[in-house]
Amino acid sequence: MGARLGAGVRLGAALLMITLGCGSFALQGIRELPPDFRIHFISDRDGNPEVYMMRLDGSDQSRLTFTEASEFYTVGLLGLNQVVFLTDRDDNKEIYRMNVDGSDQRRLTFTTEDEDSPRWSPDGKKVVFGSHRDRNWEIYVMDADGSHQTRLTHDRGEDENARWSPDGTRIAFESTRNGHQEIYLMNSDGGRLFNLSRDPANAWYPVWSPDGTRVAFVSDRDGEPDVYVMRADGSETINLTRHPGSDEFPAWSPDGLRIAFVSNRDGNPEIYVMDADGSRQRNLTRSLMDDDDPIWLTNRDLLFHTLRDGNWELYHADADGLRLHNLTRNHAMDGRSLYSF
Repeated sequence: MGARLGAGVRLGAALLMITLGCGSFALQGIRELPPDFRIHFISDRDGNPEVYMMRLDGSDQSRLTFTEASEFYTVGLLGLNQVVFLTDRDDNKEIYRMNVDGSDQRRLTFTTEDEDSPRWSPDGKKVVFGSHRDRNWEIYVMDADGSHQTRLTHDRGEDENARWSPDGTRIAFESTRNGHQEIYLMNSDGGRLFNLSRDPANAWYPVWSPDGTRVAFVSDRDGEPDVYVMRADGSETINLTRHPGSDEFPAWSPDGLRIAFVSNRDGNPEIYVMDADGSRQRNLTRSLMDDDDPIWLTNRDLLFHTLRDGNWELYHADADGLRLHNLTRNHAMDGRSLYSF
């Protein structure tokens, strides 16, 4: 599907991931974080990948899971006291749920095939996820307690990476049902499914704008992967980055005014930020080592993970790139996930 950048980075990210968890308010449009804000991440500092938690400044790092298996990533929702996470403690990858402090760990899926990519609905009542239980990847949804698991897609192609719309009424996802990767949209019950990207080239990684009116995505329709944006009905598609390098993994700021993304235009993957119309593209991290997977905390702050210290570490940055801070500071592999909310 085109020359995706940073294959080694993505391999590292498969084990090294983060989610956000804290008190009682919603993420979209936030300007400040509460005093009890916590970051969940995965580290192999104790020999195998386990879930850890720390404060925003990197202090009070504590281990939450204690198994001999691998925990792959966690996904939280601000305002909810629980996270879901993926683990192979039952041989295959299954979805579990626990409280944000690591207590009350419960298994939600019970299959002999892998599950993947769980994401909370905006109201915290449901979880959408990918499942291979039908011998190909399909999109499923379940209640937060694991009940009422329902298959939403029915196709021989691979359906993956489902993303809730901000109002929880629609789900965007990637599918190969037409022979190449495209972005599709359906109602949250699986109805009214249609091709959103509608192009002979590949399209992947759909990300909703905070107001739900637009979808950012990546496509190689102009050659190299670029970041595009379209309206939520698939109209008015615009190439935002238009650069010979690979530009991928867009992330909207909470106010919808800026988009962070990863680009190798300077020779290695780094974090860039641009206005939502594609203007003012600038290198935020400026490192000779790989930087990857940006996520906005507020309109002023981002998290990303990086190899600049010789191993994967989780960093905090302001939106201008003037202040960078290593949060994890460990010789093991620490970092954040593609799967956040």
